[in-house]
Amino acid sequence: MDLLNNIWAFVNTPNEIFLNVILIMLNVLVEIPLTFHLIITIFKLNYTLKQKLIFIVIFSLSSLLSMFIIPSPFNIILNYLVGLLLTFFVLKLSILKTIIASILPSIIFNVIGNLLLNPYLTILGITYEQSITIPFYRVIFATLMYFIVFIFVLILKYRGITFKALEDLDKKNKSTIILNFLFGFFYIIVQCVLTVNYINILPVAFSFFNVLCLIIYFAFSFYTLAKVITLVNTTQKLESAEAYNKTLHVLHDNVRGFKHDFDNIVTTIGGYVKTNDIDGLESYYSQLQEDCEKVNNLYILNPDIINNPGIYNLITTKYGEAEVKGIKVNLTFLLDLNELKIKIYEFARILGILLDNAIESASECDKKVLNIVFRNDDKNHRHIVLIENTYKDKDINLEQIFDKGISGKEDHTGLGLWEVKQLLNKNNNVNIYTKKDDEYFSQQLEIYY
Repeated sequence: MDLLNNIWAFVNTPNEIFLNVILIMLNVLVEIPLTFHLIITIFKLNYTLKQKLIFIVIFSLSSLLSMFIIPSPFNIILNYLVGLLLTFFVLKLSILKTIIASILPSIIFNVIGNLLLNPYLTILGITYEQSITIPFYRVIFATLMYFIVFIFVLILKYRGITFKALEDLDKKNKSTIILNFLFGFFYIIVQCVLTVNYINILPVAFSFFNVLCLIIYFAFSFYTLAKVITLVNTTQKLESAEAYNKTLHVLHDNVRGFKHDFDNIVTTIGGYVKTNDIDGLESYYSQLQEDCEKVNNLYILNPDIINNPGIYNLITTKYGEAEVKGIKVNLTFLLDLNELKIKIYEFARILGILLDNAIESASECDKKVLNIVFRNDDKNHRHIVLIENTYKDKDINLEQIFDKGISGKEDHTGLGLWEVKQLLNKNNNVNIYTKKDDEYFSQQLEIYY
């Protein structure tokens, strides 16, 4: 009994050293991992164990440094700066997502903390000073807050609520979202200052109403954000539908043409067969096969097959550009774009540059051919995009084409493939292999999973 009394007295008495030890353990073992999973969930990120360990370890060291060495408020600035850098370089998020990922966890933790604090003090009949200096009360409060955040993360995960589509927004909407989060963050700071200084005199009803207003504000903000994202997705689908409608019109015209000429085609083949003119039949068949391949390509240009609105629009646009320039396009698509382990924004930029270069190069040749293959390589756990085209400059140096400013064309900056290289450097699971032969210049993009 004496032992229990001594333990209770120890945890129920202000003890700065013991409290700091507990706070360090809670921060390293609970808060930072919880923050990591909150970021992963809201942006629906795939991550490796290495990324998780780097994030947690470096963030933990930063927290220890700021807690014991760097004075306030510079320690808070350091923590946010480290969080920004880790989110950007380790999790490889865009600038917009990095800002949100650095601010949103603080907003969530502080909103829940403010909501809990006044009722917590009232129920236990303690002061704010006791709640932050006595280890027992501090641990109980932190545990409640972390538990609620954990439940919040589970709700986000199983309800599928994410900010994954933020990259598709225009600059105006992105700026509005950033300002909205910054304003919310500033408001949270003001609320924290008021809470710390006036918590003991504020009635519970007032605190509850204040936090309720805060929750309504963020709920409305998230609702508006969700509507904006839905609008962007709907716009993309409409654009895809419009492009597909054009494809269907061309496909329909081609099928009608084949149907109209079917009797003539059969009669012509019969003439070659009756006269045993195999050479003539082979020549006629090769010409007929070209039209059949064109119809087959148009069939593949289907949003159900190319199952990403942005990539579908990109491919149909480039296909149209190639057709205008008289380039024969052979398209094979055996890939689920939803399984790509690369940001779709970066993939679209890479694909667009490679297709632009291939179309321009093929258009300069007498034999204008562009082969595009999307396929999955299960054996080597990779997705492959192969783009090969006929080309004129047989002396092209494969070792220099990715250098900045290198271009074999007049009035070109030579930045296209250099930009591709920069995007590849941001992804350790993506490679590109370039080769050439007497007929084709080819580039194979490999995305490992």
